[in-house]
Amino acid sequence: MRVGLVYDLRDDYRALGFAEEDTAEFDFAATIEAIEAALATLGHETERIGNVRALAARLADGERFDLVFNTAEGVRGFGREAQVPALLEAFEIAYTFADPLAAALTLHKGMAKRVLREAGVPTARFCLVADAADLAAIDIPFPLFVKPVAEGTAKGIDVGSRVESRAALAARCRHVIERYGQPALVEPWLPGREFTVGILGSGRDARAIGTLELRLRPGAEPHVYSYLNKEKSEELVDLPLADAEASARVEPVALAAWRALGGRDAGRVDLRLDREGRPMVLELNPLPGLHPTHSDLPILWTALGRTYEALIAAIVDSAAARRREAPAGRAGGRRRRSRTNALASALG
Repeated sequence: MRVGLVYDLRDDYRALGFAEEDTAEFDFAATIEAIEAALATLGHETERIGNVRALAARLADGERFDLVFNTAEGVRGFGREAQVPALLEAFEIAYTFADPLAAALTLHKGMAKRVLREAGVPTARFCLVADAADLAAIDIPFPLFVKPVAEGTAKGIDVGSRVESRAALAARCRHVIERYGQPALVEPWLPGREFTVGILGSGRDARAIGTLELRLRPGAEPHVYSYLNKEKSEELVDLPLADAEASARVEPVALAAWRALGGRDAGRVDLRLDREGRPMVLELNPLPGLHPTHSDLPILWTALGRTYEALIAAIVDSAAARRREAPAGRAGGRRRRSRTNALASALG
């Protein structure tokens, strides 16, 4: 297949003057090189495209791809991760990972938690704080945890995210709103062990492939998998495979969350245990980092004794199944449009 690579590159945005933290979710050049090399090993022809604007320009010029391998996070707004999927769907081109709905839903952690709660998937209580009235309405007991409602890669999370007083809560929410331009998500502090579960596949075919436990080393920022700890995880964090008992407890919950929120192909679900040892879903990552040695999903895959090329192959195979299904869907779409146009004409 001819596979286009769509991504946001850290170096590109740093050259435009973006701060280091603002590029934290974007790809390293080494990640794109690794994906490209794996695809070539698998026999695919690759074409580097770049970000959503570069993709839009090439599609408008008439260029097409058999499949797009999408890792683009987008720059602004709650729908930023949905931009590339929506554009590709408009041009009826198959692509990897989440569709527009799942991409937008999972980025907004408050909306995602509402869906999880409705689906019966355990997740902690929460409040969204956008102004003083929201802050005054919080009735969750301290200590609390505060983070931006729509960021990834632990952006906005540090030692100050855990708060134990009304004054600290107000200050932290104000910091999140002013620094990140979005509401703060406030949850109970969960004191138990933290895990990330790898998921492969879509819908009923999805399965949990394994679980890593996050253990902070001496010298790491305490208590939390913070932005600093994540960025310097090789130095500050141990990520061993979870023991069998813990895996058996968290993986069914993670898989239920993945299916409820519509994850596709591959990704991760992050969970933490509450005071009673019950797993609570923190968030779902439907667009996982794929650096071979720095990103959690490849680290888990490697710990299971599998090759990076096999991970990329599994992702491509899952996405390509939708490509094989596309012709009938497109024909059906044309028929529906024809019926709609006929109805519109009849109604004058």
